[in-house]
Amino acid sequence: MADLKRILLVEDNANDVELTLIALEENNLANQVMVVRDGAEALDYLYARGAYLGRQSELPIVVFLDIKLPKIDGLEVLKTMKSDPQLKLIPVVMITSSNEQQDLMTSYGSGANAYVVKPIKFEDFVSTVKELGLFWAVINSTLPIKKTE
Repeated sequence: MADLKRILLVEDNANDVELTLIALEENNLANQVMVVRDGAEALDYLYARGAYLGRQSELPIVVFLDIKLPKIDGLEVLKTMKSDPQLKLIPVVMITSSNEQQDLMTSYGSGANAYVVKPIKFEDFVSTVKELGLFWAVINSTLPIKKTE
């Protein structure tokens, strides 16, 4: 499992961050999970600007993205990523508490690779994240994506 890459988790809820990290770490599903707390920070990370200026050029293997975020919402982050030739190939999984049909349609219409409604029960949440991590970080074949200068 040494070939596993970085997962970018964009989530503002501290409890959901903790549960997600526990679920991913239990099965060693990623070398590193980078956590950012809002949409603006996610874009700063992806574009290696602001606090992330000078970070290594390798981009995450997958982005787990909440919809309801401070500063810039997840749908705007998704649209920005999918309109950028260097970021559009990164799989984006919307992980959200929203089961609104409009959010689902907008997410897929904007290029999301998956849409997952967060389960309410602790065990179900952990199980879902483990399965997502296993699929997107291990089973799914992805392209190595590096940010060009």
